[in-house]
Amino acid sequence: MGSFSVTHWLIFLAVVVVIFGTSKLKNAGKDLGAAVKGFKDAVRDENQAQIQDNQNRVIEHANTTTINHDKNNVS
Repeated sequence: MGSFSVTHWLIFLAVVVVIFGTSKLKNAGKDLGAAVKGFKDAVRDENQAQIQDNQNRVIEHANTTTINHDKNNVS
């Protein structure tokens, strides 16, 4: 009795459709899809910002290393 069969899920789905109607379910689906898309975009933007920050740190470190190396060669 711990899990539901396919028949139970079909009956549950039919009851949900009768209670809420297809238009409300369609709108809820659109809203959920938009929320998921917004979340994915936010995660992607954050990852790109972190990648850019890491690249800037590598370039800055390379420039600092080059400057220190040049100072050591001058003396």
